[in-house]
Amino acid sequence: QVQLVESGGGLVQAGGSLRLSCAASGRTFSSQVMGWFRQAPGKEREFVGSIWWSASSTYTTYSDSVKGRFTISRDNAKNTVYLQMNSLKSEDTAVYYCAAGGRGSGANDYAYWGQGTQVTVSS
Repeated sequence: QVQLVESGGGLVQAGGSLRLSCAASGRTFSSQVMGWFRQAPGKEREFVGSIWWSASSTYTTYSDSVKGRFTISRDNAKNTVYLQMNSLKSEDTAVYYCAAGGRGSGANDYAYWGQGTQVTVSS
């Protein structure tokens, strides 16, 4: 079992930045995929990006809508993954979730989810 807790959401003006954190506990893996998703009111849960790593390398992938603005990173010592969001737009407003126990860009492919953190971008 894996527990995920997101934090760092809030209200920010368009063009601003936020950094979300996802702290993992329980059965964490030395090498796994961690995903970030978001869900706006009335919309399906949307893939934002993911990070995975081996002993020597770290890999990330992003959706086209956030590529170049968002960055995912990790701190293994803290079992924490971060989502740095820059140049925020009103359309980035959503509840953001981190996910584990899966791979790829489909929400149904992940077994573990955090409770979500609200990000609101005012224009």
